[in-house]
Amino acid sequence: MRVIAGTKRGRTLIAPKGDETRPTLNRVKEALFSRIGPYFDGGMGLDLFAGSGALGIEGISRGLEKVIFVDARTGSVIRDNLARLDCDSQADVWTMDYLRALHRLTRECVKIDVAFLDPPYALWHRAPLLDQLSDASILREEATVVAEMGRDKDTPMAHGYELLRESLYGETKLCVYRYCGTADFFVEDTIDSQLER
Repeated sequence: MRVIAGTKRGRTLIAPKGDETRPTLNRVKEALFSRIGPYFDGGMGLDLFAGSGALGIEGISRGLEKVIFVDARTGSVIRDNLARLDCDSQADVWTMDYLRALHRLTRECVKIDVAFLDPPYALWHRAPLLDQLSDASILREEATVVAEMGRDKDTPMAHGYELLRESLYGETKLCVYRYCGTADFFVEDTIDSQLER
């Protein structure tokens, strides 16, 4: 794994050992950031189910001011990667369950500009992750939310989100949303869907 662009471009990252994590492929990561940036002028990021921390670190490299990394198991790997790339001063690493992290973010009144959701694919079938994220009241209006899931998963729909893009990359589906605050609707007529092999 490597950082694709920005101030840390070309730097390599280490992945957690074992097969319980699923690092985002470089080509998927590159496509993701080309759709939401590709660069940022500051802002707060959230890398939920962070794994190696690759998505949040890419965000820092591309201009996010700070990123909060959350993973129940891989905190030490994320800290190692941040230290290797000299960007640990721009990050907080929380080794905890994602629901505890959402409660903590709410309690600390953190406001997120860009959120990355890359959980174990099976979790999308068991938990309403977009609703849980908005219920925590941590997203700024117009925040960007990027969700990665298996291609067989129906596209998640939730009130207050506008689905901007939906793309397929092999076995991966990538969905990009804009958070529209407390709006009681789901916008889907602006979807830009595409299939990439």
